[in-house]
Amino acid sequence: MNQKPLVEFQNIYKIYTMGDSEVRALDGVSFSVFAGEFVAIIGQSGSGKSTCMNIIGCLDTPTEGTYLLNGNDVSQLTDDEQSEIRNETLGFIFQQYNLLPKLNILENVKLPLMYKGLKESEQTERAMEALKRVGIDDKCHHKPSQLSGGQQQRASIARALAGSPSVILADEPTGALDSKTSAEVINFLIQLNSLGNTIILITHDNSIAAKAKRVIRIHDGKIIYDGIPSEDSIIRSTVLSQREGAI
Repeated sequence: MNQKPLVEFQNIYKIYTMGDSEVRALDGVSFSVFAGEFVAIIGQSGSGKSTCMNIIGCLDTPTEGTYLLNGNDVSQLTDDEQSEIRNETLGFIFQQYNLLPKLNILENVKLPLMYKGLKESEQTERAMEALKRVGIDDKCHHKPSQLSGGQQQRASIARALAGSPSVILADEPTGALDSKTSAEVINFLIQLNSLGNTIILITHDNSIAAKAKRVIRIHDGKIIYDGIPSEDSIIRSTVLSQREGAI
């Protein structure tokens, strides 16, 4: 593959100091994500997947190693430059939606566009287009509290799409939803990917990860599998049997 990765981890370590001890949240992690991929990063609590997400989102920095975002070495950027590249390159979808309760849905979706220096009319046009894509443009003047959980997550997806990001970073996007609504959200992400959007999904749920085209499984800060979902089940079974054998 000759194209440049959108996201690239080069031997990333993240070490936290807790009193006299050190915790290796990430232990020599390397991977690349290219345009058009749908990648699930999966692991249980404490595996290092959330640390991965924070570094990808420029919300944290590695202790060692190099992180390239759209070809830019993030460690060499100022805070303002990091904020700019994050706003231009990444669209975030969160588990808890993170919608401001006093703003209506249209105003929430417009928020990231305010930092792009766009005219008010263009902000509104792009936000309404994003809301139409997720099927809730008729709810644009509703407050978040007037929407169901699934509709709020769709608003969160619209907010991510409005800025036309290179990468959509979804952090446990179905964690607060019931199974039916979760399936609807995941199917919508699959649809977005089929239209060319690059998606990185962070999850602990094996059934959700299986919907991606590629799975990166993290265990104890290391990548133990990187490939198609169908073969990940073999790795998962091995990890579970090792855990049971240690009990």
